Amino acid sequence: MRLFSSLYRRAMVWSRHPHAPWYLGGMSFAESSFFPIPPDVMLAPMCLAQPRRAWRLALLTTLASVAGGLLGYGIGYFAIDAVLHWLQGSRYWPAYQTAVDWFERWGFWAVFIAGFSPIPYKLFTIAAGALSMALLPFTIASLIGRGARFFLVAALMARGGARMEAALHRYIDRLGWATVALLALGFLVYH
Repeated sequence: MRLFSSLYRRAMVWSRHPHAPWYLGGMSFAESSFFPIPPDVMLAPMCLAQPRRAWRLALLTTLASVAGGLLGYGIGYFAIDAVLHWLQGSRYWPAYQTAVDWFERWGFWAVFIAGFSPIPYKLFTIAAGALSMALLPFTIASLIGRGARFFLVAALMARGGARMEAALHRYIDRLGWATVALLALGFLVYH
């Protein structure tokens, strides 16, 4: 079944849309405080489609993500009591507890690691606010961690350019179904 190739073609068309950078910025901002989908899923095809704009797109993603992280920090700092009940009942609660534990152990480095890794960054932004982490170190760690991640994605995609776009198009269905299988296996092992 060629489900993923049609989605891939659509994503590549969208990534060339004149308003795509605005959507990327909005998604990057929202993901850092409440939205569940990481901006990499837009950044990567946009850098493939427009390799000469990759650095600008990575900078946009980084700055919007850090601005959204500051909103997440504000949620944690000013409104943790309002969101705590929802958080405890959500699937994010164990990850939030991990974030709190990491802050108690590593402080600044917890934000840096969360910013670079696939760990839900939004939980660390909220936890940083809830634990009253100093704002300047939080912002610096976010800039470094998020910037490293997004500039790495941009560099890899821009370097591959048209060749990588063609190779991905050729193998996207296999890669997509392999990812679904791995996620299903991970879910079964976890439960």
